[in-house]
Amino acid sequence: VPNHGAATKHVPELNLHGFGTRLGHRVGRFLGSIFPHNAQFQGRQVVTIHNQRDYLFVRHHRYIFQENTKKQKIENTKDLKTQARLQELGPRFTLKLRWLQEGTFDTQFGEYEW
Repeated sequence: VPNHGAATKHVPELNLHGFGTRLGHRVGRFLGSIFPHNAQFQGRQVVTIHNQRDYLFVRHHRYIFQENTKKQKIENTKDLKTQARLQELGPRFTLKLRWLQEGTFDTQFGEYEW
């Protein structure tokens, strides 16, 4: 990823998008179990997994909040606007869901759920 930032050792937050079906809930729970459940918010890192047509798009970002201030003196604080900015940390990749096997992994006698 050109002009990417450096990742820190903080545990990222996890955002799952597009996992609304019954199969999607199952895959989302599976992917959520890969990451620890104690996100460290001071690191401001997020891993986004987006499901679209059985493709999983994975991105790793850092976010910051920046307040826009005008050069002239502002009397009303409602004029201050906060923007969220993203910096991609990488890696970025795409996965294709081929099958989901129920129970433990068994190629010979395993039952495929999808």
